Amino acid sequence: MSGARPLSVADYRTLARFRRALRSFLRFSEDAARAAGLTPAQHQLLLAIKGHPTDTTPSASDVADALQLRLHSAVELIDRAEAAGLVVRRSDPIDARRHLVSLTPLGVERLEGLSRQHRAELRDFPDMMKVLRALD
Repeated sequence: MSGARPLSVADYRTLARFRRALRSFLRFSEDAARAAGLTPAQHQLLLAIKGHPTDTTPSASDVADALQLRLHSAVELIDRAEAAGLVVRRSDPIDARRHLVSLTPLGVERLEGLSRQHRAELRDFPDMMKVLRALD
């Protein structure tokens, strides 16, 4: 940190603008999930499963990592989503101790609708790149 320039008032204002824009987007996302009949956590779960970074089906541990949750919390979220018909869980054929999680057709339908809304909202996201560049 030594040698780094001191933070200016402009830096603080830029960080505050970023934080406000980020919170605004998160509020939009939470409201959209609720309007679609999901909790925000269920929406995040569906997105973590569908957006898993490899072509393999994610495990409960993968989901916990993606959502930054403890495994038992992720499993509780998966349990509730499974009860709602949004996901299915099956044993890993290679390691029966692991459980793989995938979306049901209902989960895919809900996620697709929300993802279209989010993509449109991000396209209209107020000059976020300009805000981020101002931090340089």
